[in-house]
Amino acid sequence: MKIERIWFDDSSLYGEDSDGKIYKQSLLWYPELAEASQDQRLDFKTGFEGFHWPSLGVDISYESFEYEDAIPTPLQAFFLTHKEINISAFGKFACINPTLIRDYVNGFKRPSPKRILEIQNAIRNLGIIYSKVDFQVTGTE
Repeated sequence: MKIERIWFDDSSLYGEDSDGKIYKQSLLWYPELAEASQDQRLDFKTGFEGFHWPSLGVDISYESFEYEDAIPTPLQAFFLTHKEINISAFGKFACINPTLIRDYVNGFKRPSPKRILEIQNAIRNLGIIYSKVDFQVTGTE
């Protein structure tokens, strides 16, 4: 399969093959493209295996348009949009192997429904901990 034409909207990259089939990928997978200007997005080269944005250092293969996770799962989207959360440290906090969490986020492995609940509960526990933070200063400095 070869993508003949690409275009963007605010959150996605679209591709159309020679048969007119349209594919969609989330820009969450490509933060450099998500943050790029329209001019930067249009400054790409087409190669044998896909597209290359030299000024952004981004490569996207034709094949990636057919990936199952072209649109991130809710778990993936959470971690892709919350870069402030260190995945390795979060895995330790949640008592889940950090490499396994990273594999879930990157789509190399799929978490079971039970594991999704464990991750979700750990995120909520972090929220509770953060919501109790009080930097109220007493006295003078």
